[in-house]
Amino acid sequence: MKLPTLIATSVVRGSEKGQSHGGVYLIDFQKTSTVQCIDWNDGSIDFTGRGWDRGLRGIEFYDGKIWIAASDELFCYNQKFKLVASFKNQYLKHCHEISKRDHLLFLTSTGYDSLLVFNLETHKFIWGLYISKNGDEWIGQRFDPTANGGPPFTNNYHINMVSIHQTGVHFSGLHTRALLRLRSDLTITPICSLPQGTHNAQIFNDSVIFNDTQSDVVRVVSSSSSSHTFQVPSYKDEHLQYNNIDDSKIARQSFGRGLCIISDNLIAAGSSPSTISLYDLEKSERVALVNLTMDIRNAIHGLELWPYK
Repeated sequence: MKLPTLIATSVVRGSEKGQSHGGVYLIDFQKTSTVQCIDWNDGSIDFTGRGWDRGLRGIEFYDGKIWIAASDELFCYNQKFKLVASFKNQYLKHCHEISKRDHLLFLTSTGYDSLLVFNLETHKFIWGLYISKNGDEWIGQRFDPTANGGPPFTNNYHINMVSIHQTGVHFSGLHTRALLRLRSDLTITPICSLPQGTHNAQIFNDSVIFNDTQSDVVRVVSSSSSSHTFQVPSYKDEHLQYNNIDDSKIARQSFGRGLCIISDNLIAAGSSPSTISLYDLEKSERVALVNLTMDIRNAIHGLELWPYK
């Protein structure tokens, strides 16, 4: 089995000004080599809270370029990781994952309980959807991201995942307790229930796959075939850096986030301290692991299959 090359982003929680607070890495599992392509350090970042504005997040590709989201800015890089352009929007805050269909890029605006859509051809934010709930009913309200009077800054559901599927736009968050489907008429319906604290929930063949972060496992749940549960890697305390800092800003080990479908039988999952694991569904076991650092503050965020030579 030929192993893949992946691109990963990381967030360093609890870092201070002047320190790196994330980066971008290329990990070649076949050659067992890792290259750090970007070391993210920006003095304008908000350093209050845990992850907040630190680090780089979701990853997508379009027209030979690499698109990477930060908390409140969308960056475009060429294949040598030289910055080509960047774009901001007043309703983009604490962005997590991004997902593309054709020339439309969907971004989670976690702070605003919203999805934003960016046109990759015109380089404009073209519409947004504010997500709320009335009793058991999910409600989507469209808004113009270029105008004032948009949604409030709420972060009620901590929407951290969006993926595009033939049946609609799917999204979920730490507090949605469901994988949700957005249809073309803007109605929102649950696909299935999810545990509290989930990351990266998405459709995978006839299954739903997600990081059950609070339980320290990756789950592949199917109603018609075999389901799988993979334990997130952990390390001995004496091998960890910054492990004894009693601070809520510091990430814990085995925090599962970042998920990439490689093939029908192979998936990749991220965790902290920044570790990427490959899981074989046929064998129902982990078949490879790469650790980037033992710094407990450093957590994988975005994870995608590298499409370029």
